[in-house]
Amino acid sequence: MSPAAKARAQIHFCVFLWGFTAILGKLITLAALPLVWWRMLLVSGTLLLVPRVWRALRALPSRLRLAYAGIGVLVSLHWLTFYGAIKLANASVAATCIAIAPLFLAFLEPLLARRRFDARELLLALAVLPGVALVVDGVPAAMRLGVAVGVLSALLVASFSALNKRLVEHADPLAVTALELGAGAAFLTLLAPLLPHAGAAYPLPDRHDAILLLTLAYACTLLPFALSLHALRNISAFGMQLITNLEPVYAIVLAIVLLHEQRVLEGRFYVGVAIILLAVFAHPLLARGGGRDAQPELLATAEAKNVAE
Repeated sequence: MSPAAKARAQIHFCVFLWGFTAILGKLITLAALPLVWWRMLLVSGTLLLVPRVWRALRALPSRLRLAYAGIGVLVSLHWLTFYGAIKLANASVAATCIAIAPLFLAFLEPLLARRRFDARELLLALAVLPGVALVVDGVPAAMRLGVAVGVLSALLVASFSALNKRLVEHADPLAVTALELGAGAAFLTLLAPLLPHAGAAYPLPDRHDAILLLTLAYACTLLPFALSLHALRNISAFGMQLITNLEPVYAIVLAIVLLHEQRVLEGRFYVGVAIILLAVFAHPLLARGGGRDAQPELLATAEAKNVAE
């Protein structure tokens, strides 16, 4: 197998693992906030055991540390709303909503990068609206709050992805991940007591949830992150992006196979999903045609946000 083919296979495996995060979010019985808190704490705590991470963090200017910490707060809010959407609706709905994130970037990136809006990208973003309408119409009324929270999650992932683009070349990716997730965990630590909750603000997971949380943190977060960084040595950012855009496809297929979510979702939902995914896959093609680099840390979905060339 050639290095490029091996890299593509590795990225597909990473995307499969990222798609599994939505399934685990449904299976873990903890509420969204403690689930995200434990995930961020486990991943950031593990990375902080790596000497290379400490060296890179010490070398960062204070201004950059604060910037990455602020982005980490956005990451925590994104994951909180993502898993909130799963709890309020299901894994398929949350994954579909996150697929809209690259199209929010059509509006956010020009504002942050101070460049002109691309008319093709704006038209593509508008083309998604019928798909979103079909998705909303294809879910039970009780799940529509989950759709709204999922769309908010997509807006948040687009926001911190656009911000990460401006800073991605200034620090080691492992150090950035440790800092952002550590800051996110600290923010949730302060937030949890202020929100309504039954019992402890930071409940200890039972054995079932502990096993799934460890799987989420290590098998579905740290492992694919490390593999994707290695694979990027032998695959272009554009090729990486096209594969990572498959994440909602993997998540929805896994939700059908493992959770049988198709029983509560109507055919209109899946037609809407198809329209959204067509737009998502067209987006990097337009970006490439416009002469700009298609960067996976910007345009991939939630779990791929830290992948950097």
